Amino acid sequence: MASQSPGTNGSSKTPSKDGTETPQESNLPLSLLHIRDVTNRRPSNLPWVDVVRACGRFRLSLLQARRGRLLPTLNPLAIGDESPQPDTVWMPWMAQKVSWGDQEPLSKIPFKIMRGHEHIVTSCNFCVDDAKVLSGSYDCTVKLWDAMDGSIVREFEPVPEGPVLECSVTADSRRIIATSYDKTVRAWDLETGKLLWKLGHETFIVSAKLSPDGKYVVLGLDVDHGIFIIDAKDSTTVSHIKDPHMMSLTACCFDPDSQKVASVSFDRSIKIWDVTSQTTLLTITKAHNNAISNCCFTFSGHFLCTSSWDKTLKIWNVHTGEFRNRGACVTLMQGHEGCVSSCHFARDTSFLVSGGFDKTVAIWDVEEGYRKLSLKGHNDWVMDVSVSNNKKWILSASKDRTVRLWNIEEIDQIPLVIEHKKTRGLTVKQCEECDRPFSIYESDIFSETVTKCVFCRMNATDLSTEASQSSEGEASQSSEGEPSLSRESSPDEEG
Repeated sequence: MASQSPGTNGSSKTPSKDGTETPQESNLPLSLLHIRDVTNRRPSNLPWVDVVRACGRFRLSLLQARRGRLLPTLNPLAIGDESPQPDTVWMPWMAQKVSWGDQEPLSKIPFKIMRGHEHIVTSCNFCVDDAKVLSGSYDCTVKLWDAMDGSIVREFEPVPEGPVLECSVTADSRRIIATSYDKTVRAWDLETGKLLWKLGHETFIVSAKLSPDGKYVVLGLDVDHGIFIIDAKDSTTVSHIKDPHMMSLTACCFDPDSQKVASVSFDRSIKIWDVTSQTTLLTITKAHNNAISNCCFTFSGHFLCTSSWDKTLKIWNVHTGEFRNRGACVTLMQGHEGCVSSCHFARDTSFLVSGGFDKTVAIWDVEEGYRKLSLKGHNDWVMDVSVSNNKKWILSASKDRTVRLWNIEEIDQIPLVIEHKKTRGLTVKQCEECDRPFSIYESDIFSETVTKCVFCRMNATDLSTEASQSSEGEASQSSEGEPSLSRESSPDEEG
């Protein structure tokens, strides 16, 4: 084919009556004529220089291109299955279908990517016996997902009129709530998707959590720094705590018994409230060196974990406010390279999960306080994390508009985790009281005598302290002949 100047129509030659060929105009664009002509040619090998330039235009390395050709068909949740061979011609832009994270070579963790949100995903929760996933996003939607195939089951309507900040679900998975920047809180029936009630407020509601028993909702307010506790059935106000913090709240949550509420704030303080008496049980000022981003209770309710913009996590004794001087809190300062946004305990408190602005999800050994593994793969900040009740799955919500479901069932068999334990000289034991596995240093001279995990040991210490104080009080009462008076105080302790 003769060369033509750009923008002209292509032409073909047809034989005339006298046997000569005359050009005939074609309605096909030039690009299509080129393609048609190329398909009639014999294949030829392109120089490597041209291949490199082509891959460079797609901003994809040759190594990534080769990996992308093999991985799009892999299903990370079907670990033992043989993956089918691709039946389509691979193109460089198909690399976005790769389903494996950018993990270290010895720490591959299977995961599933859930795509469907059009903006930052701010919140994620497991529900319906870990079979479903609930998420909220800045795209003003709350979605329910199937955890196994990653499909969207339902989008709750009517949708909020502003970005969704947080969503929460009851322990029985019957009801969900979501708060958004339109200054409202909405409640839906999870099974039917029906809107149950909508509550508006004069200021922004930055946090909303359902109590484990499903009876109450705690709301953290922005401008007036207040806390509202409302009835989960009809949204009537149960109590209003005014100005508990000096600055805006960042998060609040119930304890497992639904009797206490913990709140954290930009003012770096922690407060724990009694729901019934509406009194302050504990105040810890200057708990961190920067704003406290989130908080969560252990499932025993005895300890509280806080995450902060100072890149650390700390664990507190709820009864005394004591900052644990050994174990988790000391080394939880070395897990994230950026602000820590969220935290969540496993049901048996055997491990803790945190998300950070360094785009990673960290899994911590709570007993010895070291990071077991760092999950990499998100392209932007990790906004929220959650752990399934069976401890096999981790959820992470990200600013990259995705939710990731990580399979950590075989985490202790991962070579990198095993190497970390060997390097630290750790051995695993079974707690004789709660049957929870815990780690202990083999070189510890008391390793043979330690038979309980750290939480059972701490609880035993608290009980012995209370018993000694009670005996001292009885002795004082008998000696003076007058009843002893007890009062509840709110100590301010610096971490």
